[in-house]
Amino acid sequence: MIDFERTPLVPAIVQDAATGRVLMVAYMNADALQKTQQTGQAWFWSRSRQELWHKGATSGNFMKIRAITGDCDADTLLLQVEPEGPACHTGATSCFYDAIAGDLPEDSPATGELDRLFGTVLERQRTQPEGSYVATLLHQGVNRVAKKITEEAGEAVIAAVGESDQRLIEEVADLWFHSLILLAARGLSPAQVYAELAARRR
Repeated sequence: MIDFERTPLVPAIVQDAATGRVLMVAYMNADALQKTQQTGQAWFWSRSRQELWHKGATSGNFMKIRAITGDCDADTLLLQVEPEGPACHTGATSCFYDAIAGDLPEDSPATGELDRLFGTVLERQRTQPEGSYVATLLHQGVNRVAKKITEEAGEAVIAAVGESDQRLIEEVADLWFHSLILLAARGLSPAQVYAELAARRR
């Protein structure tokens, strides 16, 4: 049991209950834990705003609680959740996508590179740097991005039926890249696509 009198604010590690992937780390006090238990959705304490916050209240990316566990020192919580969208404010599935050393474990979802790339797409969308291909394409609107998807899909098909394996790989990479831009243009994220695929698997 967490001793909030001894440690009023404790880290809360949030893990996808289905995949085991760590999604984010936040902080909880006694009130946040109580609200989480009462509602079945994740609540945290915002250190910057000094107030309780309901994960997903503004974004719609709620986290349904599956289990809550305390660690051996009673000063850290593990929340196993069913996420209803991306955990990260960048739109990435997990806040942990900036690889510093090593590779993703073999049993982790193979989404890290797409999440990193999508984070870059969102950053370009937000900052609109001069000369950015992504920013320019997004500025032209959904119809223009959709047209690029059609072009890239056609090039992938041509590569598949008449060109080398490497050319096909390159064209599929272009198609995936532009698909991420299309999601950003519509205010969607790869996490929602992952969720749809997971639902189909089930």
